[in-house]
Amino acid sequence: MSAPARAFPPTLGSVIRANADTAPLAATLATAFTSGTTMMNVRFSAVLMLLLVLTGCATGPLEWFRNGFKVGPNYARPPAPVANDWIDAADAHLKSEPADHGYWWTVFDDPVLNGLVQEAHAQNLPLKIAGARILEARAQLGVATGNLFPQEQRANGGFARSEFSENSYPFGDFLLPRMTYDTWSVGFDAAWELDFWGRFRRMVESAEANLNAQIENYDDVLVILQGEVAATYIQLRTLEERLRLARKNVELQGNTLRITEDRFTKGMVSQLDVQQALANMAATESMIPVLETNHRKARNRLCTLMGMPPRDLEARLGGATGKIPATPPEVAVGIPAELVRRRPDVRRAERQLAAQSARIGVAESELYPHIAITGNIGFEAENFSQLFDWTSIAGRVGPGFRWNILNYGRIRNAIRVEDARFQQAVLGYQETVLRAGEEAEGAITAYLREQVRVRTLIASTNAVTRAVELANIQYQQGLIDFQRVLDSERALVLQQDQLAESRGNVAVNLVAVYKALGGGWQMRLVPMPPGSPVPAAMPDEPAPVPPRPAPGALPPPPTPAPAPEPAARRPAEASRISVVPAGGAF
Repeated sequence: MSAPARAFPPTLGSVIRANADTAPLAATLATAFTSGTTMMNVRFSAVLMLLLVLTGCATGPLEWFRNGFKVGPNYARPPAPVANDWIDAADAHLKSEPADHGYWWTVFDDPVLNGLVQEAHAQNLPLKIAGARILEARAQLGVATGNLFPQEQRANGGFARSEFSENSYPFGDFLLPRMTYDTWSVGFDAAWELDFWGRFRRMVESAEANLNAQIENYDDVLVILQGEVAATYIQLRTLEERLRLARKNVELQGNTLRITEDRFTKGMVSQLDVQQALANMAATESMIPVLETNHRKARNRLCTLMGMPPRDLEARLGGATGKIPATPPEVAVGIPAELVRRRPDVRRAERQLAAQSARIGVAESELYPHIAITGNIGFEAENFSQLFDWTSIAGRVGPGFRWNILNYGRIRNAIRVEDARFQQAVLGYQETVLRAGEEAEGAITAYLREQVRVRTLIASTNAVTRAVELANIQYQQGLIDFQRVLDSERALVLQQDQLAESRGNVAVNLVAVYKALGGGWQMRLVPMPPGSPVPAAMPDEPAPVPPRPAPGALPPPPTPAPAPEPAARRPAEASRISVVPAGGAF
């Protein structure tokens, strides 16, 4: 399935038949003839209508007027495919009600984690790169806005000494009084291309949308950063818990080894029991170096996220005594439709779509003549001493136009290129919404199912712990052989390790839920110092863009303007909005 290109009627008759807007305009012109309008205004209106019709583009005269004297389509947000409710909405651990996820990591009630997130926000290098891209986009907006004013304003000056040839026509046939002369000049040139067709205003629209897209990109990087910091910290604490359990089991199995050695010394058991106990303890000890390596990698990853070289974070993290962050019994997830306005990546895709829509108008404006006012004024004289006399003033001013004709379809195909890119952006936006829903549903499912697994592992671990106690007692009494003790201790190591890992996965999956819901970007608006209380209310929509910072400065990133709501379209305008329906059919 492919997106249809914008149609360009091949004949004037087909244009008039296809565009109903020309009939009201013709009636207006007829009224102008009968109401005493000057012939000049009538001719100007007729020429304007012919320009808009003969170019064969899809913007009709009245639509050009309704668009604020701009060609090209006016943007409206396309439909987004979202579900009505979550698949697991009936689960008791979920609440389908609005909630403030601006500082979601505070639900773990861990001051160390709060401080790490704050430091990463201030120091993370990819986040600073995203901030620099905002400054770049803001400068590009300034360039586009500057095109609304006279595009050329320059001073010039020069000196030239000229001499005529005595052997060239006509100076070879007669001699002038002087064959050489000097020219001194200084002046000012200006040129202003009028934004008659909205070309420069569409450029400003595109630049503004691109600026907001870069701001949303900053928010997206911030949300990802917060999620990665929290997940890495939880993995760090999980590894510390697994190390603690592994060392505890090594100690337990060491006691068992001493018991078997004592029984072997007394001749009560064979050396097989001793060797089995020794092998079991060594196997458990072999887990520790692997866990320690992963623990060091997690610390190094935290250092990178906080924009610093790898270093010992023992003092910063409070040693290895931290616990796996506990999760709340219930999580407020709202409804799927909130993802469209809450997730920065979805808002970024929508703003990129708006920027591309404006580029269609920029390309379409090339079908029409470029109308400009040019002029210059200055002083010109042969002698420098007379250069600035009032009698040396020279200049000219007047309108002109430049029209790209006989372009052999290049302009129309350039419009089709931008329109096709717009269709791609529409599909990309809808795909982003679909992936947002998929990510959220996957995170919610993983969070809920891992909680069930934790409860099962708790029961299993408690049973195995009791089994180890009974096995050791019965082995010392000679009621069972050592294999039963060995199996119980191995099961205990496995169950305790799986339980600690699963408890960590519950917290990591909850982080993934908050990340998928798009929370955390509000931190850009109201940074939270470590240890400070959470603000009472956080905004759900971005705030207006603040004033421009000083050149070369790298301030906190600016605040985006709210995305425009879909405007109600008149029937004549509806065909000018290139939008793919939610179902994907064109």
